[in-house]
Amino acid sequence: MADQLRSKIIKDNPIGKGLAAFRAFGRALFSELSRLNTAITSDDFDLDRIRPLLKSAITGDPDDVWGQVYKAVTKSTPPPRAIASSVQQTPWLHNTSGFANSSEYRKDVDRILRDKLGAMYVGLPRFHEAFFGRCMEGSEPLSNNGWSDGRQMQIRTITIRPRHRRRPLAQPNKPIQGSTAERKLDVGFVDDPKAGKDSRCHWSHILVPGELKSNPSADKASKAWLNIGTYAREVLAAQDTRCFVLGFTICGSLMRIWEFDRLGGNASEQFDINKDGLQFVSTVLGFLWMSEEELGFDPTIMTANDERFIEIERDGSTERLIIDEVMQRAPLVAGHPRKPLVIKDSWQYLERDEEGKLLCEATGKGVVNVARYYHHETVQIRGTEDDIRNNVRRGLDVTTAANYRPERSMPPLSTIAAGVSRKGRSSSATGRKRSLGQTGAALPPSKRSCSTSPTKAGNHALPNRVHRRVILCDYGKPIYKASSRKALLAALEGCIEGHESLRKAGFLHRDISINNLMINEDDNSPSWHSFLIDLDLAIREQREGISGARGKTGTRAFMAIGALLVILLGLFWICIHYNGPNESRVVPRFEKWNYVDTEELASSKKGVIDEEGDFLKIMEEHFRSSCQTLTSWVNRLRRKVFPNGERWKKPNPQLYSSMKEILREAREDPEVFADR
Repeated sequence: MADQLRSKIIKDNPIGKGLAAFRAFGRALFSELSRLNTAITSDDFDLDRIRPLLKSAITGDPDDVWGQVYKAVTKSTPPPRAIASSVQQTPWLHNTSGFANSSEYRKDVDRILRDKLGAMYVGLPRFHEAFFGRCMEGSEPLSNNGWSDGRQMQIRTITIRPRHRRRPLAQPNKPIQGSTAERKLDVGFVDDPKAGKDSRCHWSHILVPGELKSNPSADKASKAWLNIGTYAREVLAAQDTRCFVLGFTICGSLMRIWEFDRLGGNASEQFDINKDGLQFVSTVLGFLWMSEEELGFDPTIMTANDERFIEIERDGSTERLIIDEVMQRAPLVAGHPRKPLVIKDSWQYLERDEEGKLLCEATGKGVVNVARYYHHETVQIRGTEDDIRNNVRRGLDVTTAANYRPERSMPPLSTIAAGVSRKGRSSSATGRKRSLGQTGAALPPSKRSCSTSPTKAGNHALPNRVHRRVILCDYGKPIYKASSRKALLAALEGCIEGHESLRKAGFLHRDISINNLMINEDDNSPSWHSFLIDLDLAIREQREGISGARGKTGTRAFMAIGALLVILLGLFWICIHYNGPNESRVVPRFEKWNYVDTEELASSKKGVIDEEGDFLKIMEEHFRSSCQTLTSWVNRLRRKVFPNGERWKKPNPQLYSSMKEILREAREDPEVFADR
């Protein structure tokens, strides 16, 4: 009887297509639920995220339960950004600056962010004295009698006259502009004294970022430390004259002061703002009173008459280089209107050969299609070398940190040799040269003496980086911004010629990416029309016939072939991700290349190029419409660099010529030329 009644009810109330929408909703929800499960089992899951869900479950409202489920699993999944991650490079090294903010890779982003933030040492004694001592000199002393019941501090009368135009600002629910992903900042200090809760802040305005957590237990690496480190990276990326960033975390009533630089992060000892109100107030006043240099801005980049400039000593004269614009944050161009220069600031490990010296030698040997040398120096601050350990960190000893471990003190030698992505470690801008001691300085002759520079340091138990400045005569834009297919192919040919010329002069460029292959399409420019940049990972090559070291020479010959393979993959990457100089996209299949480890990345790339049929199919499916006419030419390049689906078994000195010939023929192809 019950079965008959149930059948009648079902017949009288047909569902029809009523589940279609729920089924579509359910598929997406199931995917998000699996991510929620992963998040709950991690160290940094925020319980507040599911409190509304638990409350609805207790009250028993099924409709509200499902609504809260969806909110819980999607709350921390921000929409993907519009700019493709491929802007950065054909992924050769991990680089978080270009990550798409997709939830599928969030755990990978966090993992790589931890790696990119470097060592984070907490509990350093003398931290407050090192960074706040000078800015508090001469101020009225404060007396600390603790907090009253009304949480008002009992302090001696003091007149507060902030020396700079800045203020604290809290906007926890409004994203800060200028991020590659949507990021919000709990609280911080900004350079706009009129900023309010409705202001639209940019990372370029943030002087001191802060992170607030309600629970004291959040004062650990997976929560507050990771967040404040991420904010510091955003500030470094948005402010081209920033050497380091100060910040703070407050977890419950426990506060730390942070300093982030190109070696990682350091933090003060923990203190309770309820018990040590004096320390809290002096910290806030310090952030308001500090000079720009004390906040981490480079004092060698000066401003006068609304112009930014640097000064250098060259050939016995002082030259002032006026900075017109920033090219990109991670390379400065300055120069005479007809002879622009590029000023590149970077923080380099002392163990590496100086890029300036290598460029000076390469220019002196007549190398073509490589950025030409003008000047280099180690930046001096108040008469001493600007480095991390002694100048930026004020001599603080990380071995005194509460969490110091000797095995974490020095990065692996392979990391130093292979390098890390330089996003946030260097800066560049455009401008014109104004000489204080001479006028009309010509481009450097083929034989010019190199500027003197400090010698390489000896072995150090702890890592250090020094602030180096290289000034170059050539400027341009990355080849993925080429105006046409023909210009792109010509630029690739020129860059291959530059790599070959560099090798013939005894140098091996080991950092090939689409960001280091440049193009200049201005016919009136004195720059190379295409050229290589970034020799800070280059090495001098010991050539066969001089030393007889066949084994070492052979190994490096294979490294050169590897560089040509990367150039091929760069062209492949551009054809997939770019549709002209101003249009790019994210392709999920290849987005994974940003996250996987080196071994898996090599396997993924090999899987793309080793089998011709698969390679042709991938190009047909993924190449942008504007690049479809290049597929046969890209495949011809693949056959040369990866013959029979395998790497070369012995060095091939003719490979450079073969690739350049293919690119020349491609430029003459009517189909390639038809749409420029």
